[in-house]
Amino acid sequence: MPTTTSRRKLLISTAAACLGGPLQGLAYGQGQPASAGSAPQARPSQPVRLLVPFAAGGATDITARVLAGPLSQWLGMPVGVENRPGAGGATCMAEVAAAAPDGATLGVATLSTHGVNPAVYKQLPYNALDGFTPITEIVKAPGVLVVHPGLPVRDFAQFVQHLKARPGQLAYASPGNGTIGHMWGELLKSSANVRMTHLPQAGATAALAEVLAGRVPVYFDQVASSLPHIQAGRLRALAVSWNQRLAVLPQVPTYAELSLFSNNDPSWFGLVAPAGMPAAAARRLRDGVAAVLKDPGVLARLGEQGLFASGSLPDEFAAQIRKEVEKMRRVSRFARITLD
Repeated sequence: MPTTTSRRKLLISTAAACLGGPLQGLAYGQGQPASAGSAPQARPSQPVRLLVPFAAGGATDITARVLAGPLSQWLGMPVGVENRPGAGGATCMAEVAAAAPDGATLGVATLSTHGVNPAVYKQLPYNALDGFTPITEIVKAPGVLVVHPGLPVRDFAQFVQHLKARPGQLAYASPGNGTIGHMWGELLKSSANVRMTHLPQAGATAALAEVLAGRVPVYFDQVASSLPHIQAGRLRALAVSWNQRLAVLPQVPTYAELSLFSNNDPSWFGLVAPAGMPAAAARRLRDGVAAVLKDPGVLARLGEQGLFASGSLPDEFAAQIRKEVEKMRRVSRFARITLD
């Protein structure tokens, strides 16, 4: 994993776009926003359960736990994190969708649960578009295209030329079929008009190990995971999915610079509630999360994971989810990815 210093540099490179303004109180339910620094004027009627779709220890789980403590203070009620791994996040999201829309059960949605899964699974026990009340995008996570340094390419243009001269001969690793890494690989094949062979592995750790060993030359990862290997020369970065060049990788262009705009969207984690939560309650909850995300301690802890604070409005987050689902459906149709 990246060092604390490296991760904080990654955060600082775009922090100005994410920060600003004093903390604001959040009233929950029928209350009104409190004045800056004051306690909430209303509280949930019971402790809040924040369900995480993956196992403890990963970036999704860490994000939830970093958020939970300050949000508990904001709401005046405990927020407990509960991990519900299984079925690519479907187990967790089904439980969130089935809960009452009273604010007592919330979930951490991801690009996997609310973008990839609806596009690749024949059946899901939840409706990603209509089964939830989108609250806010919590954080973004830049992606990166990396290759083993033994591959004779120095930049993205040479990489594309190499692929076109050897259609289908090069392989890329992914954490498994229907994962984000798989979808990012197929998206590049589509947008750059190149051919590669997909070699799914048993998880992200195994996929990265295959690339580091040189057994598979190409990988689509989050920057935080690959950064120490890039800095040590064990991997070569060719492009990043972010709105500007990253301070820790200033020589690496964004996909947008390469005119591959559809590839430039990063990964993300967001907050959702069951469908039917009143709009005013959703907005107040979002305002509380946004306020928490301005806390320097929270930002530092997220930055250590290579994550950038967001805090979008509910309507913006709803539109983002719909955009991601449609985009991933186009990728799944192109690559004929269907999972049971």
